[in-house]
Amino acid sequence: MRIRSSNDDATDRQLSLLIGLVVVLAAGVATLDVWHAVVTHAAIPNPLLLLLIYAVSAISYRVKIVIRIRSSNNVTSWGDVPIMVGLVLVPTPWVVLCVTAGLATVRILNHGDTRKAIFAVAKEVLVISATGATLLLFGAHPSADHPQASAAAVVVAYLVLWIVDDLVFHPVIAVASRTTIRKVFLHDFGGRVFVRAATLATVVYVIEVLVSGATLLLLAFVPVLVGCAHLWRSRRLRTQQERDSWRQLADTTDELSSVDLNQVLHIAAVQGANLFSAGEVEIDLTTSGVDRVVRAGTDGVTYDGPGPRKFDGESSITAELETRDRSYRAGELVIDFDGKIKLTEFEQYKLKTFASALCTAIRNAAAYAELQRINEQNAYDAAHDPLTGLANRRELYERADEYFAGRTEDGVVALLLIDLNHFKEVNDTLGHAAGDAVLREVARRLDDAAAPGDLVARLGGDEFAVLLVNLITPALATHRAEQMLSALETTLEVEGMQITVEAAGGIALAPGSGGINELMRRADIAMYQAKRAGQQTATYAHAQDTADVERLMLGGELQRAVAEQEFVVDFQPIVDLGSGEVISAEALARWQHPEYGYLTPMQFLETVERSGQLPAFADAVLDQALAASGVWREAGFDLPVAVNVSPRSLLDPRFPATVLTQLARHDVPPERLVLELAETLTISQLDTVSRALDELREAGVRLALDDFGTGVSPLSVLSHIPVNQLKIDRGFVTALETSSEAAAVIRSTVDLARSLHLTVIAEGVESEPQRHALWELGCVAGQGHLFARPMSSVRLLGTLQRGSGGRPGALASALHDAGAVVRMPRRRASGPGRTG
Repeated sequence: MRIRSSNDDATDRQLSLLIGLVVVLAAGVATLDVWHAVVTHAAIPNPLLLLLIYAVSAISYRVKIVIRIRSSNNVTSWGDVPIMVGLVLVPTPWVVLCVTAGLATVRILNHGDTRKAIFAVAKEVLVISATGATLLLFGAHPSADHPQASAAAVVVAYLVLWIVDDLVFHPVIAVASRTTIRKVFLHDFGGRVFVRAATLATVVYVIEVLVSGATLLLLAFVPVLVGCAHLWRSRRLRTQQERDSWRQLADTTDELSSVDLNQVLHIAAVQGANLFSAGEVEIDLTTSGVDRVVRAGTDGVTYDGPGPRKFDGESSITAELETRDRSYRAGELVIDFDGKIKLTEFEQYKLKTFASALCTAIRNAAAYAELQRINEQNAYDAAHDPLTGLANRRELYERADEYFAGRTEDGVVALLLIDLNHFKEVNDTLGHAAGDAVLREVARRLDDAAAPGDLVARLGGDEFAVLLVNLITPALATHRAEQMLSALETTLEVEGMQITVEAAGGIALAPGSGGINELMRRADIAMYQAKRAGQQTATYAHAQDTADVERLMLGGELQRAVAEQEFVVDFQPIVDLGSGEVISAEALARWQHPEYGYLTPMQFLETVERSGQLPAFADAVLDQALAASGVWREAGFDLPVAVNVSPRSLLDPRFPATVLTQLARHDVPPERLVLELAETLTISQLDTVSRALDELREAGVRLALDDFGTGVSPLSVLSHIPVNQLKIDRGFVTALETSSEAAAVIRSTVDLARSLHLTVIAEGVESEPQRHALWELGCVAGQGHLFARPMSSVRLLGTLQRGSGGRPGALASALHDAGAVVRMPRRRASGPGRTG
C-alpha cells in the first residue's frame, strides 16, 4: 500500500510555490541584465575567457554537489570565486550564462532532480545579478583588459551575494525539511562564516592581482589557498559528520529495540534515509520468504506492501540484512541516492553496523511475534474444544465467573445444558469418525442459532452447554432454548445415511449464590427431568431438587448456626469384635437446620470449609465431644472419643493450641482423644500439616487414619504420619463376604498394622457374618449398624448402662465363652499411646 500523509502534499505545494516565485524573479532579473547590456553596448568577451569561467564554475559546483549528496550538512562551496572574478572581467549577462551553464551541466551529468536543478539555476541568476548590480553601483566596470574594482566594492558586493544567497536558499530548505528558517540559518553558522571569509579573502586577492596588473604567477597561490581552506573545512566537516552519525546511529539503534515488527521496519526505513542522507530507503524482506517491502524517505513511510522493490540500479546501494555469524538472514536494505556515489570506508562500516542492528531487531521482533502467536494459540486451545472449535468447560466457567463477579452486561443470565439422546448408538453403529462428524455438525448448528453474546460450549462427549446472557425476562430463556434445540431437528447426512439428532435440554437461571458450580448442578437436574419426562426442555425448580442447599450459602446462616448451637454431635460406639464391649466412640457432627432439618456432614461440610466458619465449627464439635467424654467418665465409662479433622483445620497454626485448650478445660487426658485424618490427604498436604500433627502427638493426642485403602498411596501416608489406628473403609467390609480381593485387602491391612503395632478398626459392620469374618482375619474392633446407629451422648450413656446380656458397656454377645480365648498382653510401641 502507498502511504502518503496530507502533510506531504502541503509541503510539496509550499515548495512548488516558493520555487516558482524564485524562478519568476530570476527570469525578470535576467531580462533586465540583458536589457542593460544591450543599452550600454556591452562588448562580447573573449570566448576563451567565457570558457574558463564556465569550466571553473562547473568544477566548483561538482565538488559542492558531491559533498551535499553524501552529507546532510552545508559544506564548502567555492562557486562564489568564479562568480566574483567573472563579474569583474565580463558583463553580468555573460557571467549568468557561464555559471548557470556550468551548474546545469553538473546537474545533468549527475542525473539530479529536475525541480532542484531549476531552483539552483534560478537562485544563481538572482545571486549573480544582485552582485553585479552592486559592483556597478560602487563604480566597478567589467573589463578583461583593464578591470576596475576597489576592495571596498568587492567586499560590499560579496556581502550582497551572501545575503541574497541565504535569503533565497534558507526558506526553501526550511519548507523542505519542515523546520524553521531560524534553525536552518543557525545550523553550522560558524563554519559557514569561516568559509565565506576564506572565500572573500580569496576573491579580494585574485581581483587585486588582476586590477593591479601584477604578474599572473601570483594567481598560482590561489589553488593552494583554496585547497588548504577546502581541506581544513572538509576535514572539520567530516569529523563533525562522523560524530553526529555515530550519535544518530546509536539513537536509531535504541529506537529499533521494539517488539513490534511494523514499528521496527518503519523506524528503520525513515531513520535510514536520514542517517545516510538518501532520497529513499527500502527494506526488502522477500528474499527471506516474506513478501513485504517497506519504502520511506526522510518525511516518512511511502510504501508498505508486497514486492517487488523499486530501487535496484547504479544510484542505489544494497546491504544484506544478516547477523554477524550469518546464522539468520532477514532480507536486504536498499539505499537510493540522487545519483551514482561511492561510499567511504567510514560510511560502509556505518551501513554494515546499521544493517546488522536492523537484522537483529527484525529477528527479535519476529521471535516475539511468533512467541505471541504461540501464546495466543495456546490460550485459544486451552479455551476451546479441539473437535468442534467451541468453547470448552474452562472457558464456560471463566465467562460465568465474570458474570457472578459483576463484570458483564445487564440482564438475566441462564445456562442451557444439552445432552444428545442415544448418541452412543451412532458410535456403535457407524463408528467414532461418524460420531465426530455428528458432533461437529451439532456444534455448528448450535453456534449459528445462538444469539449475540451467548457462549456455546462443548463440555465433553455428547454434552453441550449454552450460557444465555442479556435476557430481558427469565421466560425468554425457555424461548431461546427451544429455538436452539429446534435447530437440531433437521436431518443430517453422515456417510450417506440420513440421521436425526434428538436432544434434551435443562435450563437453570443464575442463582443468587453458589456460582457456576451451583448453576451447572441445577441445569443438570433440569436436563434429566426433561429426559425422564420425554420433553425437549425443562426448567429447574426448587421443589423438585432434594439436594438444594443454596440457602446454606446465604449470608449469616453458618455464623448463626454456630452461635445458636445448631450444630450437634452424635456418637457411634466402636466395639471390640470379640467381646462385644464398647471401647471408644466416634463423634459425628450434624446440623439441625430450622428449614432443611437434619443434615449430615456430606451436605454442609464443604460449604463450612469455604465460608470461613471452619475454626468455629471445629471448636464447637470438639467442645461437645470432650464434654460428652467427661460425662461418660463420671458415670464409670472411661471411653476415648474420636473426632474427624478437616485438612483445612490442620493448616491453621492455631488449631493445636485450640485442641489442647479444650482438653484442659474439660479435664480430659490427651490420650483419650483420637483425631481421625482422611487417608485421601495428598503428600503435599501431609508435608504442610506435619508440624501441627507432631505438636499434638507430643502432647499425647492419638491419631487415626480414616478410610484406609481408598487413597492413592497408603504406605506413603503412613511414612509421613505415625498414627495409632487404621480404620478400614466400609466399602471393603461390605464386599467382604462376596469378594476375595476385599478379604485380601483387609488381611494385608491387619498384617501391616501388626507389624507397625497399630489397632485396626473396621467401619460399616452390618451383620454377624461380617463380624465373624473380620475377627478371623485378625481385626479387633469395628463399628456399624450391627452394634448401634449414631446417637446423642445421653442416649449412648443409657445404652452403655443397660448393656447387652446383663453386661454394662457391652452391645453384643461375645464370640466365645469366657476363658475360651486367652489374650496375650498388648505390646507397647515406642510412641505414646501406640498399641498392638
